[in-house]
Amino acid sequence: MILSHQEAYIQLASPIHHWLPRQKLISLFALMFAFAAVRHLALLLPMLAVTTILYGLSQLPVSFLGQRLRYPGLFILTVVLVLPLASGETVLWQWGWLTVRQEGLQSMGLVLGRFLSILTLGFILLGTTPFLSLIKAMRSLGLPAILTDMTLLAYRYLYEIADTLATMQQAMRLRGFGQTRQRRLRLDGRVQQQLASLIGTLLIRSYERSERVYKAMRLRGYGTPQSPVKPAGTRQQVPDKTGWALTGTTLALAVGFVVAEVVLSGL
Repeated sequence: MILSHQEAYIQLASPIHHWLPRQKLISLFALMFAFAAVRHLALLLPMLAVTTILYGLSQLPVSFLGQRLRYPGLFILTVVLVLPLASGETVLWQWGWLTVRQEGLQSMGLVLGRFLSILTLGFILLGTTPFLSLIKAMRSLGLPAILTDMTLLAYRYLYEIADTLATMQQAMRLRGFGQTRQRRLRLDGRVQQQLASLIGTLLIRSYERSERVYKAMRLRGYGTPQSPVKPAGTRQQVPDKTGWALTGTTLALAVGFVVAEVVLSGL
């Protein structure tokens, strides 16, 4: 399994990287929920500014964010582009049947701002924390063991399924699939049959792999009561001053955004 593209920047020495996973998880999730509650344009620039500062502190490259925002960004953009044309009453510009409305533009800005900020915080969390450490942090915060195991196994074997799919696609290309006549936009019955066989084979292999993994886990005692054993040589991480400062500041910002939203809503 290759995780280098997903955890390529885990070893950086930024303050966000040294932030304890439990503190980071609580703080960033609180900030995400606060951003989701924003409904006023006055809070849009501060929200984007906070997100930019946190991303700068993480020392992650801009390409890391750009690659992961590409497809979600295209999807949300196709959805919100309709808002200025269909939402609101104040007309800003009109040409024939095409009308741009002020309320729709404001809604589009808020949706895009919240989407960009929340997704960026999520990528900061995943890009600066090993996934196993993140799972342990969620488990320590009360996530049920069965959900923890399911999340870890799903994350682990998604890459295995992707590798299997890539191998099968390469084998099909070596046998002439996708060449000359089959490159046309209209797929004939043979191509559809081959694609269906590919999907079916992938599902069967995934199911068989899950059966083997489950049996191997059962043979090693999974599901039986066991006393927790702390591995030798491991030390519990102690929060430092930087971690406490980041936690306090982030939680204060989350509370500040919620309070500001409540105040602006009451005006």
